[in-house]
Amino acid sequence: MSSHKADLNESVIIHPPGFYIIGFLNFPNISVYIIFLGGVYVVSVVFNISLMCIIAFDQRLHSPKFLAVANLAVIDVILNTSTIPGMIKTFLLKDNFVPFNLCLAQMFFHYFALTMESYALAILAYDRLIAICFPLRQCVFNTRPIMFGIVSVIWGYNLGLLGYSTIIMTRLSFCNSVRVFSYFCDYAPVFRLACNDYTLQWSVASLSILNLMGPLTFIFLSYLSILVTVFRMKSVGSRMKALTTCIEHLILVAVFYIPLFSIYLIGLFIKSIDPDQRVLSLSLASCLPPCINPIVYSLKTKEIRNRALALVRKNPNP
Repeated sequence: MSSHKADLNESVIIHPPGFYIIGFLNFPNISVYIIFLGGVYVVSVVFNISLMCIIAFDQRLHSPKFLAVANLAVIDVILNTSTIPGMIKTFLLKDNFVPFNLCLAQMFFHYFALTMESYALAILAYDRLIAICFPLRQCVFNTRPIMFGIVSVIWGYNLGLLGYSTIIMTRLSFCNSVRVFSYFCDYAPVFRLACNDYTLQWSVASLSILNLMGPLTFIFLSYLSILVTVFRMKSVGSRMKALTTCIEHLILVAVFYIPLFSIYLIGLFIKSIDPDQRVLSLSLASCLPPCINPIVYSLKTKEIRNRALALVRKNPNP
């Protein structure tokens, strides 16, 4: 097998018609899980679009903080749309085949949104950092143009990075198995099927952890600075008020990072973890945050909650 890889003519690239997604083929009670995912998808789309509309149509919410919240809502819709409809289609139609180009598109959008999710949480941490640690300089460091610039740069960076990561997959030849053990066209399970050298793709996948750890490090340092500032406040009331504004963001950070790191750590230290259980856990870890995020912001953020209630009162049932 190794000599076959070595002797393969690198100029000949073999692309299959597509791939077969086999992550859930043997999973018990898959129908219950798919129904659950359908509900998660509906809730995430409805709540996130509602959140975007509330922010877009209320001039009072056109602030840096809510621009960052709207950015997260857009990313949440992309993240769940990249995987859940495909999983539902596979179950309902009993068709687990994904055409090659559609596989690459799914791969791009999923990892783009997953990476952007971590950066969106870091942007929200930046907003809290400036608001609490530098309240008198918000008009300098955290204006709408500055926040729009930060969001635009991060979108551009990740579009380029994930575009490159996806394009280099077309350099691989797939002359053997086309069965992908995951719940979607996952990057590493796909490139491992290649029969030519995939060192470049492996390197890119390995470096992608920086796109999770970089934003998480920034979030950690931001809250370290926030805690130092808060405990320097003389009034207990001021301390509680400052910390209260961070609660919804901390919930979002925990919901996104804790499941992902738990799964990877368990996989690292417990070698005998069931592959189906791993796939199930990973799918939950990526699908639940986009559903929970808008609910948390709707319930915990007074401005969003009040605006939503005002809209309901304006449109009473006839």
